[in-house]
Amino acid sequence: MARAFVIPPLLRGSTGIFCLQAALSPRMSKDWRHFTRSCIMKSQKKTDHLERTAKIFREELVSPAKVCGIISESKTVRRLRLLVASKEFAFKAGQWVDFFIPGVPTVGGFSICSSPRLLEEESALELAVKYTNHPPSIWVHTKCDLDSEVTLRVGGEFFFDPQPSDASVNLVLIAGGVGINPLNSILLHVADLYRRRENKGSGYEMGRVRLFYSARNTNELLFKKSILDLTNAFPGKIVCSFHVTQQTTEISKDLQPYVTEGRISDKDLEEHISKDNVFFICGPPPMIEHFSGHLEACMIPKEHIRFEKWW
Repeated sequence: MARAFVIPPLLRGSTGIFCLQAALSPRMSKDWRHFTRSCIMKSQKKTDHLERTAKIFREELVSPAKVCGIISESKTVRRLRLLVASKEFAFKAGQWVDFFIPGVPTVGGFSICSSPRLLEEESALELAVKYTNHPPSIWVHTKCDLDSEVTLRVGGEFFFDPQPSDASVNLVLIAGGVGINPLNSILLHVADLYRRRENKGSGYEMGRVRLFYSARNTNELLFKKSILDLTNAFPGKIVCSFHVTQQTTEISKDLQPYVTEGRISDKDLEEHISKDNVFFICGPPPMIEHFSGHLEACMIPKEHIRFEKWW
């Protein structure tokens, strides 16, 4: 029988962060009880995931999960599908997970790129992890295999989770690089909301969505096929603009109508500047700082500008 665990939130003290034991027992596959709160992580690296997110909301539930699918999303990004053991495990579109790996002391933090519906229907979620020198990323790219076991805990205050009675809103999603991960989750969730409204005639009435997504080249535009499939499935409701900054090869004909060479600019956002729109921004910190500052200068209410700086 699968077990789920409830762990108190991280506590910040003068000596650092009190956390659950990241170096899980090698016997984890046989006994998931080897969690402890005995670990004290000194604040030596501000780039550590637990350090960056110590004050951010996270669920108490921790669940075992098993890798049930692996694909290469690009040359540098590996996409995992994880089967989650706990039936009580849930997340909102845009949130991330604490990623605990047996034998790896460092805890990973990865944004979920799939929709909540996938978890509801198949008990699965997906993560797209870029290769870096971070130990959890190295493990994903060099040691992770089908049936590898990890544990997960949901966290994050960056999400889109409208209720049926909420007022309809339009979304503007601005992504840079692997910052597309949580925004892809939101985009897939929006598509599910459209389908629910069309099929049942009830539920949240979703407005329009415009995605601006920038990467170095078209090979690094993650999820581009599924994104374009959504624009075709919901014409006029979901619109996307891809931007590439270091393209060295010819852009394929099927992508040419959607791709602009150069960064996303303030001018690109001009027609979407409205106090009625809600903006979600995820990408490198300088990009987040620029666009959040620009939108504030354009008198967009702060509560309509949502972003997260934690990596």
